[in-house]
Amino acid sequence: AVRGPAGPGLSAACLCRRERVRAMFYHAYEHYLESAFPYDELRPLTCDGQDTWGSFSLTLIDALDTLLILGNVSEFQRVVNVLQEGVDFDIDVNASVFETNIRVVGGLLSAHLLSRKAGVQVEAGWPCSGPLLRMAEEAARKLLPAFQTPTGMPYGTVNLLHGVNPGETPVTCTAGIGTFIVEFATLSHLTGDPVFEDVARKALKALWKNRSDIGLVGNHIDVITAKWVAQDAGIGAGVDSYFEYLVKGAILLQDKELMSMFLEYNKAIKNYTKFDDWYLWVQMYKGTVSMPVFQSLEAYWPGLQSLIGDVDNAMRTFLNYYTVWKQFGGLPEFYNIPQGYTVDKREGYPLRPELIESAMYLYRATRDPTLLELGRDAVESIEKISKVDCGFATIKDLRDHRLDNRMESFFLAETIKYLYLLFDPDNFIHNDGSDFDVVVTPYGECVLNAGGYIFNTEAHPIDPAALHCCRKRKEEQWEVEDLMREFYSRKKTKKFTLKRAPDHGEGENAKDPEDASSEKEKRNSKKSSHSLLSCPSQSFNSKLAVLGQVFLDNT
Repeated sequence: AVRGPAGPGLSAACLCRRERVRAMFYHAYEHYLESAFPYDELRPLTCDGQDTWGSFSLTLIDALDTLLILGNVSEFQRVVNVLQEGVDFDIDVNASVFETNIRVVGGLLSAHLLSRKAGVQVEAGWPCSGPLLRMAEEAARKLLPAFQTPTGMPYGTVNLLHGVNPGETPVTCTAGIGTFIVEFATLSHLTGDPVFEDVARKALKALWKNRSDIGLVGNHIDVITAKWVAQDAGIGAGVDSYFEYLVKGAILLQDKELMSMFLEYNKAIKNYTKFDDWYLWVQMYKGTVSMPVFQSLEAYWPGLQSLIGDVDNAMRTFLNYYTVWKQFGGLPEFYNIPQGYTVDKREGYPLRPELIESAMYLYRATRDPTLLELGRDAVESIEKISKVDCGFATIKDLRDHRLDNRMESFFLAETIKYLYLLFDPDNFIHNDGSDFDVVVTPYGECVLNAGGYIFNTEAHPIDPAALHCCRKRKEEQWEVEDLMREFYSRKKTKKFTLKRAPDHGEGENAKDPEDASSEKEKRNSKKSSHSLLSCPSQSFNSKLAVLGQVFLDNT
C-alpha cells in the first residue's frame, strides 16, 4: 500500500462527492438486480441482461466487495447467500481464463477474506476454509487445464466442463499469461495446495525467458511454440497487467525475484518506449516506434509507478493522461499522440477505471488536490454523458457522446470503487496498521484487516496478512522472533510473549528467544526468501500484520 502524509479528515467537498459516487453505485446496482440478474451484465439502454464472460452472475460477484467498502453489510451478507445457492461452475461454457480469474476467482477470494468484517458468520477454520473460498478454488481448478502446455503458458480460453477444446487457438496475449500470481498464490496459501501458485509462477517465468534481447515482451505469443505472434511492445492492452502483477505479486509474497524482473522491464520500457512522459508502442526486437498512441488501458501505469516509489515520474505521466480526459470528458480507447486526437474506430470509453485508479494511489502518496479534481471531473462526465434510466452505458464515441447498450461489471468493481476510495480517506481499506483484528485459526493466532491491501487488476482487495494464517513457514517464525528480540532490547521495561502458530507436530508455545541463537546462525547462512519489500516507514504493527503474527502485551 502507498502511505502518504497524514492528511485532514473528510472535507465537505469530498463528503459531497463521495455521496454522489455512492448514489451512482446504487443507481447501477439496483437496476442490475431489477433488470439483469442472474445474467452477467446489465444492458442499460434496453433494461435487460446478457451473459458475457461465462454465465456467473458476474456483476454480482464483481460488486460484492464494493458493497462492503460502501458500508452495506446487510446486502453483502444477502449476496453471499445468493452466490452460494445460485452459482455453478459445472457448465458447458467456453470461458476466458484471464477474465474468469480476475473477476470470479479474485472477487470470491476478496469477499471470502472480508466476510468476517462484513458480519458474516464464518465457519471454524476461517480464513483457511469457507464457502466462498471453496467456490474460488472450484473456479480456479476449472482453469488449470489451460496451463497444460509445453511452455507452461496457458491457453486463453477453456471449457468449464470439458477443458481446452480441440482446435483451440494457441495464441494468447501476454497479460492473459502473466496475470495469475495474485489470485493463484493467495489460493495456494489459503488452501495449502501449491498447484495454483506453481502454474502461475511457471507462466511468469516463461514470459521472462522469452523476452527480447533488448528486454521487451510482445503482445501475443504462441503458448505451444513460444514464438511471438504480435511483436508490439508497450505498457497497454494485451500486456498491462503482466507488469502490474510482477509488482503486486512481489509485494504480496515479499518476493525479490518478481520485483527484480519488473525493475529490469522498467529500464527497457524507459529506454525504448518513453517519450516526453508518454509511452509509445515499439517493435520488441528493434525498439523502433510502431504505434505513437496512448491507450486508455495504459492509465494504470502512474499508479503502478507510485507503488515502487517513483512518484515524480508518475505525476508527470498522470498529468499527460489527464489532459486527454479534459479534452474529451473521458479517455478514448486509442489516442494519437502526435495528432492530439482519437484513432478511427477507437473513440469509445467503456467507463474504464485506470486513470481514476492512478489518481487514488497518487493521492494517497502526495495529497495533491489535482488528483481530486480528476475525481470530480470523472463524476461529472460519467453522470452527464453515460447515465440513463436503467444504469450507466458505455460511451461508444466520445466525440458525439453516442452510447452503447452495455455496462461492464468492472464499472461497479473498479471505477466506482476507486472513485469512492479517492473521496473517502478514512475508509478501512486505507488502514495504516493502527487497527486490526486477531483471529484464531487451526494454525494459531494471526492478524487480519490491518491494511496494506493488494488490489488485483479487477480492484478486488486481498489482505496480504491472510496468506500467512493458514500454513506455517520456518522463515516467518524466524523473522518474527528476530523482531521480538529487537523489541526486547528496546522495551526492556515490558514483558512481551510471542504467540505463534505451531508447525505440524510442534507444541503451542514459541521457543524462548535466547534459545534460538544456533538456529539463527544456521539460517543466516541461507539467502532469505522473505525480505520485506514494504515501505521503510512501515509501523511495527504493520510488520506483524504482513507476517500474519501477533504479539500480546502481558503486562
